[in-house]
Amino acid sequence: MDILIVNDYSHVNGGASQVALGTAAALAEQGQRVTLLAAVGPIAQELAAAGVRVTLTNQQDIKSDPVRVRAATQGIWNARAASCMREILCHCDPARMIVHVHGWTKALSSSCIHAAVEMNFPVVITLHDYFYACPNGAFFNFQRKETCKLRPLSAACLRENCDRDGYPQKLWRSVRQGIQNHMGLRHDGVRHFISLSETSETVLRPYLPPKATLYRIPNPIDVVQEEPADVGHNTEFISVGRLSAEKGLGLLARAAKELGCAVTFVGEGPSRDEINSIYPQARITGWQARNQVTNYFRSARALVFPSLWYEAQPLAVLEAAALGIPAIVPDQCAARELVEPNVTGLLFKSGDSSDLREKMAILQDPQVAERMGRAAYDCYWKNPFSMKRHLALLEDCYGSILESRTPLLGHESAYVSQKTTV
Repeated sequence: MDILIVNDYSHVNGGASQVALGTAAALAEQGQRVTLLAAVGPIAQELAAAGVRVTLTNQQDIKSDPVRVRAATQGIWNARAASCMREILCHCDPARMIVHVHGWTKALSSSCIHAAVEMNFPVVITLHDYFYACPNGAFFNFQRKETCKLRPLSAACLRENCDRDGYPQKLWRSVRQGIQNHMGLRHDGVRHFISLSETSETVLRPYLPPKATLYRIPNPIDVVQEEPADVGHNTEFISVGRLSAEKGLGLLARAAKELGCAVTFVGEGPSRDEINSIYPQARITGWQARNQVTNYFRSARALVFPSLWYEAQPLAVLEAAALGIPAIVPDQCAARELVEPNVTGLLFKSGDSSDLREKMAILQDPQVAERMGRAAYDCYWKNPFSMKRHLALLEDCYGSILESRTPLLGHESAYVSQKTTV
C-alpha cells in the first residue's frame, strides 16, 4: 500500500499537524511507503528518520505571507500545490495509493485535492475541524462569542460578520469556501471521511455527500502510563491550550476569581489580556515544552476545559485522564464525550460561569477529586488512545477504501457510519 499524507505544514505546530506527521512516521516505520505533501517547512526530523519522502512546495502559510495579494490568491487556489500533487501521483497506481488529507486551508488550498480526484485516486479527509463546511472553520461567531447555527454560505451567513478578523476576511473566506465546494473537493469525488467524535459527525453530516462513508478514528495521544497524579493533595485548577476567544477562558478566570482558588493557564494567545483583567492572580505560563506541560498536569486538582465552540476531539481532556486528572467540560462540546458525568469528571452548562464555579467548588473537595481522578485514569487505560490502536483502525480504513474501488463494490450505498468505540 502507498500512502500520500497531505498537510499544510511539514513540522508540528498544532494538534492536526502532530497527528498527520506522527501517523506518517509510524506508518513508514511499519513498512508502508509513505509520502508527505506539504507547503510550509522546515521538515520535521522524525520524517526523514522514519523514511517518509517529503515533497515541499516551499511556500508560506497565507496568514504569515507579507504579500497579501499572493496570500489571498494562494489561499483560494494554490496552483503550485496542485502541480506537485499531479507530479507525485503520475508515478503511482490508483489501485494501491491512498491520499489522506489532514490540513489544506492554511497554505495548500483545495486545489491539490481536486488534482487527486481528477486523476481518479481515492481520497480520505480527516475532519480535524469544520473547514469542510464552514468558512471560518468553527461554526462559531467570533464577534458574538457564541456557536453559529446559520447554514454556511446562506444569505444569512453571508450577511453575518462572524470572522475573528472582520467582515472583509469573512467575505474572502466565503469566496474560498464556494470555490472549495464546487471545484476543490468535488463532492462527487471525495466520499471518504474520518471523524473524531459524535459531535463533529452530527454537525458536519448535513454537508457531506449523500453517498459518503464516515469512519470514526480517534486521534492518538503520546503518553506513557505512570502512577496517577495525587490530585487530592493538589489545589489549583488548570487549563491547557491556546488562549483564544472561542476557548471560553474568561469563564474560567471569572469562576476562579469568585471561588478565590488558584488557576494556571498553560498556553499563550490573544485572550491573555482578558484573563489578566478578570483575575490578575491567575498564572499564565506561555507555551511550554511537552514534559513541562505534563508536570503542570500532575500538579493540578482538575482540568477545566471551558470551550465555547463544538471542538472535534479535545486531546487535553484525554491527556488529563491518562494522568489521573478529572475534567470539567461544557455540555455542548465534543469534550463531553470524553467524560462520564459524576464519575470521571463533571459537565457544566456551556457558557455559564456560575455553573462552572459550582462544578469547580465540588472538586475542591479532595476526596471527590481523588475518586474522579482515579476513575478517569482507570477508564482511559482500559482502552488507551495509543498510536498502535490508531494505526490499526487507520489501516482497516485504508483497506476498506481500496476494496470499495473493485467492480463488485463499485456501486455506493446510502450514507454509512462505521464507528469505533471511544
